[in-house]
Order: sequence, then structure tokens, then C-alpha cells
Amino acid sequence: MLRAKDILVFGPSRAAARLEGSKAFMKDLCAKYDVPTATYETFTNIEKAKVFIRKTGAPIVVKTDGLAGGKGVIVAETAADAEKTAEGMLSGSLFGKASSAIVIEEFLDGEELSFFALADGKDYLCLTSAQDHKRVGDGDTGPNTGGMGAYSPAHMMTPALGKQIEDTIIKPTIDGMAADGFPFAGVLFAGIMVVKGVPKLLEFNVRFGDPECQALMMRLEGNLLEILDAAARGALDSVRDKILWRDDAALCVVMAAKGYPGVYKKDTEIRNIGVADAMPEVKVFHAGTKCAPDGRILNFGARALGVTATGATIADAQKNAYEAVDKIDWPDGFCRRDIGWRAAAERKKRRQPNSFSFMRKRNPSTLSRIRAFQGIRLPVCGGMSAVRRTCRHEERRRLSDRARR
Repeated sequence: MLRAKDILVFGPSRAAARLEGSKAFMKDLCAKYDVPTATYETFTNIEKAKVFIRKTGAPIVVKTDGLAGGKGVIVAETAADAEKTAEGMLSGSLFGKASSAIVIEEFLDGEELSFFALADGKDYLCLTSAQDHKRVGDGDTGPNTGGMGAYSPAHMMTPALGKQIEDTIIKPTIDGMAADGFPFAGVLFAGIMVVKGVPKLLEFNVRFGDPECQALMMRLEGNLLEILDAAARGALDSVRDKILWRDDAALCVVMAAKGYPGVYKKDTEIRNIGVADAMPEVKVFHAGTKCAPDGRILNFGARALGVTATGATIADAQKNAYEAVDKIDWPDGFCRRDIGWRAAAERKKRRQPNSFSFMRKRNPSTLSRIRAFQGIRLPVCGGMSAVRRTCRHEERRRLSDRARR
């Protein structure tokens, strides 16, 4: 309706938004255009669903076709649990109209990441990656949530993997939507499972996503408004060279009300947000908060804050974010304490000696650059790219300090 009145809009049409709004639509598009994804079928009949579950075996994934507040994906560990979940969904007792149809698919065993692209209806532009943490508890335990934290870039992302995602998932989706008469414009957020090095599509969102967006925005150096405006005008190619990303990592920790994703208290006071927000490299994003008449900040939603920080490495961003979290006084809130844990585990596997003799063999210019920054804390792992990022980060900090003086 807005576009019909010549109002500029960034985002997909209702028809194109079915990439997120209907899992059956998305899966059928994948099948039509050979986008790699889990084997699946769509059901409205419980008996046929049970036959598929028994044939496929467990673990198995049962999804509502429609949107269910981020809770419509159930990983069933046994066939009996899957059948019970399917019955609850199709009866409407679990998710109402959102599960009038369900998608049941094979369980993919791998590591998940998020990949983002912009599209203007005819062209697309790949952005960057992130990794979300869906489970409510440390170590990825407990029920799924809308997201308890994220960091960017994803630790396993490489140029080769990015190209593979673009060629096998992003491009055929954009081309297929246009060919079917539903040109896609807006943000395409691909949830991807990397299985033995092969990216497979789990789902699409047609928005930046929370908490991934917070981490992305802290790394973006281009003018976001200019970029989105170009996409809305169908001129994405004009800003292709204006989308720049900081080498630094960014990490977001979600602070939520105790009890989430179940029953939780509302209108509980959150103190010292300003103290955390004033810390270097930190930004506290408000989500489910409101201001009381007396000026106090209260929660009105479960996921209230996205405490986000940057750093030369993911470890640095993690440290900065949790230092900020610890400044916030919210007795009725909680957070996961391990956001970024996969990246930390990968660092331990790749741990390398942090010695000048090692650097001298690899890159003498880097050694001389580091000597100019005596006293800074060097990363103990991550290779030379992490060392170079630390140096660039220190250079920017010192230039900023000079400018303030």
C-alpha cells in the first residue's frame, strides 16, 4: 500500500515476506531452486506426519509454518516427543493458527551461523556474519529463546565459506523470488547450519534480527541511512563501495527478566544503565524497557537490554561486554555468561605462541609496528591477523585521544 502511494519503503512486500512468515513457502522455494536445506515435508494431517516421523527417526525438527514469537521450532530427541509436539501444534493447543500447518525436517548436526545480505528487488549485496546463542542457559542448555546474545563476525567464517553461501543460498533465493514474481527488497538474514563444511539453510528472516543487529551496527562504518535509502530506491549498486566494516569484533549480551522464556515479572527497576553505557567501546541498546513517571527505567518485556561492546578480538569484545553487564544493577534480571563460547573454544584449539621470534619469522613489519606499542596487551592466540587488529585498534585509540586533547 505504501509503495502504491509512492512512499519510499525499505523492506519486502507482504508476498516476499513469506520467506520468513511461512516456513513451508521458504522450503518449497529451496526445493524449486536447489538451495541446500534439510529434507522436509509439510503436513496438516497428524497421521501422515507420524508416518514421516517414524520413517525419518530422531532427533527430528518440528516447526510451525507461521510465526510463533521465536518459539515455533522444536528439536525432538525421540520419535514419541516429535509425535506429541506435532499433535499439539496441529491441534492449535501449542501455537494457535501459526501451526495450522507444520514443517517436519531432518535434524542437521553442525555449527550454526547467521549471514546477512541486502537486496533492492533486482540486485543484492552480501554484508557480514554473526553467531547467535538461542538457548537460555550457559553451554547451550535449556529451551530456545529469541536470542540471548551474539557476536560478529562468526569465528568460522572464511572468504571461501562466504562465497559458497552467496552462490548456493543468497543468489538463487534472490533470483528465484524475482522469477516467481515476488522480487525481494530489504534485509535477508539467513540462518545457516554448516555441516561438514557445507552450508545448509535453516531459515530466513526478513529483518536484521535481535541480538545480531546490535553486533553488526557496532562494526558498520558506512552510513546506514544512505545504504538503506539506496536499497529502497532500487539503487543498491550505488553504495556497494560505501559499506565498510571495522576489523574489530563486536559482542552483544542480552539481559532478560528472570523466568524468561517462561513467566517473568514486568515493571522491575534496572539501575546504572548509564554507567555501563559510558564505558569505552560499549553501547547499551534498550529493547524491552520503559521510563516510569519518576524517571526510573523499568522492564516491560523479557529481553530488556542488549549490552554490546567491541574489541580487537572476540575475547576483548567479550571482556568489555561483561564488564559493562556487571555495572548494571538489576536483581530481577539475568544473562548468559558465556556468549562467544564457541569462538573461545576454537581459539584454544588454535593457540599459538605469542613470541617476537615467531613474529619475526612471519612478518618483520608487524614486529616493528608492535614495538611502537610497548605496554599494550597482545592477543595470545588468533595468529597474526589478531595481532594486526590489536595494533590498528591501538592506533585508532591513540589518534582519538590526541584529537580530544
